[in-house]
Amino acid sequence: MAAGSDHGLKRIVWKRIKDTIIADCKKSEVWKILILDPFTTKILSSCCKMSDLMEERITIVEDLFKIREPVPEMKAIYFMTPTSKCVDAFIADFKPKPKYKSAYVYFTDYCPDDLFNNMKLYCAKYIRVCKEINISFLPQEAQVFTCDDPGAFRKIYSPHSQEKRKTLETLADQLVTLCATLNENPGVRYKKDDKMVNAKTLAELVDDKLSKHYELDDSGKKKEKTPAQLLIVERGFDPVSPILHELTYQAMAYDLIDIQNDTYKYKSKDGSEKQALLNEDDMLWVKLRHKHIAEVSEQIPKMVKEISASKKQPDGKITISNLAQMMKKMPSFRKQLTEKTIHLQLAEDCMKFFANNVEKLCKAEQDLAVGSDVDGAKVKDPMRTLLPVLLNPFSKHDKIRAVLLYIFSVNGTTEENLNKFIQHVKIEDEREFILNWKELGVPIITTPSLFSRKPSRRERLEEETYNLSRWTPVIKDIMEDAVENKLDTRVWPHQSECPAAWNGSGAVSARQRNKPSSQDDRRTGSRLIIFVIGGITYSEMRAAYEVTQAVKSCEVIVGSSHILTPINLLEDIKALSKGPMETFTIEERSNA
Repeated sequence: MAAGSDHGLKRIVWKRIKDTIIADCKKSEVWKILILDPFTTKILSSCCKMSDLMEERITIVEDLFKIREPVPEMKAIYFMTPTSKCVDAFIADFKPKPKYKSAYVYFTDYCPDDLFNNMKLYCAKYIRVCKEINISFLPQEAQVFTCDDPGAFRKIYSPHSQEKRKTLETLADQLVTLCATLNENPGVRYKKDDKMVNAKTLAELVDDKLSKHYELDDSGKKKEKTPAQLLIVERGFDPVSPILHELTYQAMAYDLIDIQNDTYKYKSKDGSEKQALLNEDDMLWVKLRHKHIAEVSEQIPKMVKEISASKKQPDGKITISNLAQMMKKMPSFRKQLTEKTIHLQLAEDCMKFFANNVEKLCKAEQDLAVGSDVDGAKVKDPMRTLLPVLLNPFSKHDKIRAVLLYIFSVNGTTEENLNKFIQHVKIEDEREFILNWKELGVPIITTPSLFSRKPSRRERLEEETYNLSRWTPVIKDIMEDAVENKLDTRVWPHQSECPAAWNGSGAVSARQRNKPSSQDDRRTGSRLIIFVIGGITYSEMRAAYEVTQAVKSCEVIVGSSHILTPINLLEDIKALSKGPMETFTIEERSNA
């Protein structure tokens, strides 16, 4: 296994796959074929490499939906989602003529009886094993998971959607498999809000499904609640964090650079196209991803200088061209230097955007979000903060982001003001970018008498921050309050309670900056799992690591249907009011 995957969710998922799928297969010494659908391909590639599978006597990995050559002398392992599309493809492999000697079938989740009976009807004599292994989520990072369903946003929040309940049911099933994989039966709580009722619905569904799942464990006893909490919130609980320009490395890169499927594409100095995967196998990425861009830009050249010094290279200015020369001269150091070069290039790309316009935007954004300026003086007239942004030649999306931050800062504006903003930004035909936030329960148009008070935030005066990074995601307050047992039960009702581990004993403030304990030490304590309906941001993911590092007694895991970037979220919000949706079912999740 790659070092980056040696801990956290990825390690746990790979261990579960080894203990179930791989362990069964090892009972017979022959080499086997592994057949996956698109969703299980993502699961496997997130937590292991082909070399890991080869070690386990799996010789070929195939796509369930592609035409494959029959290999009648070999046994096949099927790891797939329990959908009719997958089951039909499986049956087609054995009817009328079998492609393989026998089949070992593993479903990500509960397989409905009708599909199971269909398989039995046509393929019973070929099936040696048929199991449900309860992994219906993607381990995105050590402490981050997704349900791999960006479409859930529209299915839950579009006023035209006919699939809200079905989508929440599916997310609940996926959350239960996460809990099962972690061997947790957590107490479930949700954020109560009259404008956001999906959190309550999902909490009820998850709690009900957890009870059924844990009715009997392997020893025939009911599994009691474990010292873990699952908190469920909706995206509307913090509309600011997904809209702000973030200046920590990972969040900034995914906002400003076109990174698709975690792949960063760039041009080397010789003009050739290159690409790099930004994941936990890259230990430099893991080390730098949550640092401020100012620190990253300082640290990478230092690292390169250390390498060049160790090889008696002249200690000149570090540029991409110098590195290219160095790599030609020292092939043995190519890998080490390539890693640094990728991040030097990515940091340079981020800084170009920052110098061009992001720096100018950030001061106004931070003042609007925090409600005070760098010196701590209250912003008395947010409109004066916003106007320079509207009058400058920023992009349409940047101006929309600033307008939204203004509206969020005053908890809704008048229709008259909103119309002026829309004219300024020239989005008369695209006002849905702003208006559709109401579907998430966020106030956009309010009459002056109804302006509501903003919720209070935790004091962070002693924390050192950069002037252009003063905002703290609301989810970090929630994490710290939960760990310290300070969540108000009127705002966070219990759908079900967990044992007394959460009575505040041993809980340590995330601001006391304890030394990070090792991942395995933390696992002996409690777990806090937070699920955000409607997408999670990179800054919120960072908060999970920060709180976990600061607190010895608890590991924080966060997840959602998908990970957000500001532009993708704006486009999703705009699309909410489009006409009746095409039917898009869970089946297509495994084929999207």
